[in-house]
Amino acid sequence: MTSIPYLDAATVSALMSPADAVAALQDALREGFDPATDHQRIADPLANGEFLIMPSETASAAGLKVLTVTPDNPARGLERIQGLFVLFDAETLTPTHLIDGAELTALRTPAVSFAATADRLLDATDPLRVVVYGAGPQAVGHVNTLRSITTHRREIDSVIAVVRSPEGVADPGPFQSILCSGSAEALEATAAANLIICTTTARSPLFDGALVRDDAVVIAVGSHVPDARELDGGLLGRANVVVESIDVALRECGDVVMAIAENALEARSLIPMREVVTGQVKLAADKPLVFKSAGMPWQDLVIAEAAARAFERS
Repeated sequence: MTSIPYLDAATVSALMSPADAVAALQDALREGFDPATDHQRIADPLANGEFLIMPSETASAAGLKVLTVTPDNPARGLERIQGLFVLFDAETLTPTHLIDGAELTALRTPAVSFAATADRLLDATDPLRVVVYGAGPQAVGHVNTLRSITTHRREIDSVIAVVRSPEGVADPGPFQSILCSGSAEALEATAAANLIICTTTARSPLFDGALVRDDAVVIAVGSHVPDARELDGGLLGRANVVVESIDVALRECGDVVMAIAENALEARSLIPMREVVTGQVKLAADKPLVFKSAGMPWQDLVIAEAAARAFERS
């Protein structure tokens, strides 16, 4: 087989801005892709972590992402998530590009969050007061993507991180301050925020959902198993709850699964992000908007295909 180009992390970053990734996802949905038709992600445990295998296809391409998740790797000075994405021609299924899987994941996750919430975020004009639970790569990625899409559109007044151990955050990165989870300052910041982003490995709610303003947007990306959540049922019960796919949310999103089990939320009230992006659904302005994602294969494929096109043009 003829050798195929490899797009490493630096190449992907140079080819695709966060705003480009958001636009690619929104374009795919507006052009007719239905996430309900996507292939299912496969998680397979290993002795020292797990495989995540994510196959997908659209009308113009097919793709497969293989990741490893190794919890002990950061202590070794290695990345927790590593892997590769293979892009295939849709008709012949010939491999066309090999892409760094971890960089693709890091670009994709915040892009999905803002593809689903951009209209609400960009329609308002008051300055954004942002609270991010977590200070790791996904927390930083969400802040960078937010800055990418709000340039000249909406002022960002403050960005605060909330973590369990502020002393463990060596580099404050894009955050003006680092607060301790559960502290009076953190709760006050959460109550004042009009954008809250949750990027943690928590298994129980990070804060009392009653604190959240009615005009706030809340993004939760940390959990993708049915028995772990970052948000409580009370918040979901009074919010517009947008999900990538209703089936995926009911199978994998603990925030949703447990809220339904508590009778705080009804499955029929869940709103697919496709209907928000395409304008089929108008969200109530007097309720919080909660976007709960778990990550789906089609998202990686759409961004990988866009990166490959940009590579061929370069």
